[in-house]
Amino acid sequence: MAESELKGEISADDWAAAMAEQGVGDGSGAGASPAGAEAHSQVFPELHPESTAGVAPERLEFILDIPVHLAVELGRTKLTVRNLVQLAQGSIVELDRLAGEPLDVLVNGCLIAQGEVVVVNDKFGIRLTDVIAPDERVRRLQR
Repeated sequence: MAESELKGEISADDWAAAMAEQGVGDGSGAGASPAGAEAHSQVFPELHPESTAGVAPERLEFILDIPVHLAVELGRTKLTVRNLVQLAQGSIVELDRLAGEPLDVLVNGCLIAQGEVVVVNDKFGIRLTDVIAPDERVRRLQR
């Protein structure tokens, strides 16, 4: 057994196998489709030097190590303090989402994408199904 498996980590090969099993390819393995590759390239365009014109490379390197808080939100609800203190093991809290709706992916509290839950080696993950466009993200920050 590999050392990473002993530590409970999921390797890139495990993720690739899980994605291929679900019919989502990376363009190189089983389950990959040309349409999927085109959609991938449209959502994640290549970063070319001209797209970062005017930005010094050392400045980009500086921000790449800044930690951010990524959260996946299943849903929300409002409770009174009375109902909150009455919660016990086995209590059910109704959320504002329907079963099957996409989950929100938030970075530092800002919505950046939506996705669906996947399970790989008994661990939860999220497959992004819709990434919010950068200009829309900026618009939401200005509100």
